[in-house]
Amino acid sequence: MSESDQGIVLLDPTPERTPAARERLRRPAGLEGLELALLDISKARGDVFLDRLEELFEARGARISRFKKPTFTKPAPVDVRREIAEQCAAVVEALAD
Repeated sequence: MSESDQGIVLLDPTPERTPAARERLRRPAGLEGLELALLDISKARGDVFLDRLEELFEARGARISRFKKPTFTKPAPVDVRREIAEQCAAVVEALAD
């Protein structure tokens, strides 16, 4: 991916030979009232990390929905991805070991 105006380089971890061009979505102005998804990918202690993030986000006024993948070795099931997309304005995915 290309470098943004702020000098941040985003790397797409997918194995595409020619990466698809994806426009970055605008960040929300704040967290107050925002429906935020926390996605546990089922790696060890990811839930501990998300528990702390949930506390911090709720303290800033976000409403939290929690989701969990059955395994970290595969993408989230389609129904989970659909539910997140329909219900939440943003998602944080946890990876911990």
